[in-house]
Amino acid sequence: MASTACFLNPNVLSTSTRSSQRHAPSLKPSQLVCRAQKQDDDNNALPLSRRLALTVLIGAAAIGSKVSPADAAYGQAANIFGKPKENTDFLPYDGEGFKLSIPSKWNPSKEREFPGQVLRYEDNFDATSNVSVMVTSTDKKSITDYGSPEDFISKVDYLLGKQAYFGKTDSEGGFDANAVASANILETDTPVIGGKQYYFISVLTRTADGEEGGKHQLITATVSDGKLYICKAQAGDKRWFKGARKFVESTASSFSVA
Repeated sequence: MASTACFLNPNVLSTSTRSSQRHAPSLKPSQLVCRAQKQDDDNNALPLSRRLALTVLIGAAAIGSKVSPADAAYGQAANIFGKPKENTDFLPYDGEGFKLSIPSKWNPSKEREFPGQVLRYEDNFDATSNVSVMVTSTDKKSITDYGSPEDFISKVDYLLGKQAYFGKTDSEGGFDANAVASANILETDTPVIGGKQYYFISVLTRTADGEEGGKHQLITATVSDGKLYICKAQAGDKRWFKGARKFVESTASSFSVA
């Protein structure tokens, strides 16, 4: 008949356990001493295989160190709710020769403002927040053939809108005399993406009758295979600082051509 005897070795208890009885003994699996014994008919203990003693010891260690996934982490990090949640704020759009990400809450629009316009999406609640893509033929080999980013925007300034009033006005409200609209370049960049040179231009336009305090217009442009590609994303100044900036900037920066 075989039996296994397990007991605690008092010499390996933690110091904090000896000094205070308020805390439970700090016991590691290796501190559990197991001795396997075999008794004959005369109740004399005989040595048994070390394999059995080792099995008992491993089993005790496994029980003492088992940690559930919920104890280790919570939520997506523990993968107890399935795959991580995907970003649903944007939807990919693959056009003819180009691609970009469009805010998921923006809807397609049939309005065509500019030459060569092939796409327009706008915010459900605010048509001022929108994105357009224009594709036109060009004899340029690269966007740099248009000159600097400032030179380029002056050649396509129709994208920024034209003032509708041309009467005589005083210099008021930050506008020049006889002008009721202004455009200021806030930032330019010339990144190379996929081997192609791009221009990125951030412009703030203002009109005297504007209700949004102006418009932030982000223009991304490049030349590919004899075509000029322009992506223009914009939002009103007030909504820009109330969350629209994230969507406009992400949309403009996601634009690229094949």
